[in-house]
Amino acid sequence: MSSVVVAKQHDHGCLVQLLWFIFIGWWAGQIWIALAWLLMLTIVGIPIAIKMMNKVPQILALRSPDKELSVTTDGNTTFVSESEMPQRNILLRAIYFILIGWWLSAIWVELAYLLCLTIIGLPLGFVMFDKVPAIVSLRR
Repeated sequence: MSSVVVAKQHDHGCLVQLLWFIFIGWWAGQIWIALAWLLMLTIVGIPIAIKMMNKVPQILALRSPDKELSVTTDGNTTFVSESEMPQRNILLRAIYFILIGWWLSAIWVELAYLLCLTIIGLPLGFVMFDKVPAIVSLRR
């Protein structure tokens, strides 16, 4: 029997994340986003830019990405291993990135960033930042 579980890694506490965002994350995040987006405009820099965009939640508020774990039970033994969700076809992802992902991600991250600058919009902004990999390149 096998099942898949999405597990949240242990993040820093809310207070630490909030203090990081107030003193460092808000300005470091904007610089990180701008550099990633500038790299995205070059052919050579696209892979680095996508990796940088995937790290935005960590730079902004020390948030770790969710991990997908596969739990398999074989008789009396339970095996837990890290698994990765199958990605969409790389050609489809490349076409999406060229036609939509590069410009939509710029709008998306700036809107999320602006929401994070408000107290009320902060939670929604963080949720939006968690979705950046999917917006940029349909990454699951």
